[in-house]
Amino acid sequence: MGTASLAVAMTNPVFAQSDAPVDQGPANAEFEPAFPEQTRAPAVTSEGALATESLASGLVHPWGIAILPEGAGYLVTERTGQLRHVSSEGELSGPITGAPEVYNQEQGGLLDVAIGPDFASDRWVYFTYSKPLASNGMSATAAARGKLSEDLGQITQMEEIFVQEPGSPSPMHYGSRVVFDDAGHVFITTGEHFTEDQRVYAQDKDKTYGKVVRLNLDGSIPEDNPFVGEGKAIESIWSLGQRNIQGAAVNPETGDLWTIEHGPAGGDELNLQEAGANYGWPVVSYGVNYDGSPVGSEKAAHEPEGFVEPRYYWDPVIAPGDMTFYDGEMFPEWQGDALIGGLVAGGIVRLVLDGDTVTGEERILSELGRTRDVAVDDDGSLLLITDFEDGELIRVTAEGGTGTTDATDEGAMSDSADEGGMGDDASSDDAAPGGDTGGAMEDDATQ
Repeated sequence: MGTASLAVAMTNPVFAQSDAPVDQGPANAEFEPAFPEQTRAPAVTSEGALATESLASGLVHPWGIAILPEGAGYLVTERTGQLRHVSSEGELSGPITGAPEVYNQEQGGLLDVAIGPDFASDRWVYFTYSKPLASNGMSATAAARGKLSEDLGQITQMEEIFVQEPGSPSPMHYGSRVVFDDAGHVFITTGEHFTEDQRVYAQDKDKTYGKVVRLNLDGSIPEDNPFVGEGKAIESIWSLGQRNIQGAAVNPETGDLWTIEHGPAGGDELNLQEAGANYGWPVVSYGVNYDGSPVGSEKAAHEPEGFVEPRYYWDPVIAPGDMTFYDGEMFPEWQGDALIGGLVAGGIVRLVLDGDTVTGEERILSELGRTRDVAVDDDGSLLLITDFEDGELIRVTAEGGTGTTDATDEGAMSDSADEGGMGDDASSDDAAPGGDTGGAMEDDATQ
């Protein structure tokens, strides 16, 4: 762990705001938003100062964080297939045994991790990952749950609760967040595996590409899912028409599920989820393909085509990691705001919400580079993971905290250009997997 301090001053008055948006550069497309607040909200600036502390380093492309109760530390996934425990003091464990077998290619691997809603009594931990399906390179987004041993060293009783249908030869766009509501359901997000011939599956109800899936905690199908009993539709589907959903969170104030998905060149979307809703991909998009050609119908506006409009979109992209709603005491001015990890934007993208409308946007700690996940700890501090070959678990506190410049000094700033400049997916998306387009592939460089 590092020892130096990185403090970021933010001295403007709380919610200081101008009419100008965050400086983002030119858009890739010339589409008009469907309503005034749908993109490029006015820039806001927080009050005070932040400090960062590297709790653990040497993580290999970390992807998900889960906070254990009662100060027992954190679980962190590495895309390469390892699950690790980090103590509250920053001690990093060896690999926890019993994690799912994964397909560790391109964007695939061990992805999200979440503590079950009744963990204190049943020890269930939930995972999403790319599951190997056959020796010929087929894989699919999958979810499973297992019980974490009291000594934090082993996962037992692993049981699969979801496997995407059908399998794909493309190791891209797995989506892969897992979140819970307060009514005994688990939501799992998927991607559409990126290729021209497979992206269209996001519109098909007999396939779980580009979907939000809703299950009971044991993997069974809730009877009130929107497509139960509808012909050939897969009954686990909650919503459809989405590209690659890598962020999801339930707003604790309203109970609504929000998701954030990667667009191509432009068109990252923040969506308010509705049962049975269709969000339009790949028929409509506020972005364009990486070669500049139009997507689908060549139209952007969703509602005239029968699709649900995103509540907000970005062009150029931020390449979103996970998201959370701030609910804590350390940063009271952020209460209820959406905090989103940025892979191209770097650090955190903060959105101020008035109901379901974005009224302000702020970029925070962009110098940290590719930020894959963000969570709120029990004391209100933030936890971030940076998605590098030498990634870190970083704590963000209010002025007066301690920190380290390891993330910056050891390359997070340069990596955001070298790796993260290609968007979420430094290993490719809309070109051949593994390709390097020097920044054009945004969501898909190393996703």
